[in-house]
Amino acid sequence: MTLDSHTLLAILGMAVVTYATRIAGLALAGRLALSERAQAAFDAIPPAVLVAVIAPSALATGWAETGAALLAALAAMRLPLLAVVLVGVAAVVGLRALL
Repeated sequence: MTLDSHTLLAILGMAVVTYATRIAGLALAGRLALSERAQAAFDAIPPAVLVAVIAPSALATGWAETGAALLAALAAMRLPLLAVVLVGVAAVVGLRALL
């Protein structure tokens, strides 16, 4: 497989822009004085993005994955992250074996 100069420049350009936007976000976030409500909204962004990424695949792949996602969501209310991952993996393996 060959890599021409235009493709390499495009990849490097996208990497620079991606890195710059992430650094700019971190630099600006530290300087903003946010109200409690705005801070709560910003704190809710990571879980919302995680749900938006996981939910379509959990709901579109089958009953075992949907059930495992529900069990992992319930476990997430009480358990730390590593335990939730273990519950999710065990649930999907068990449910696939049953279904």
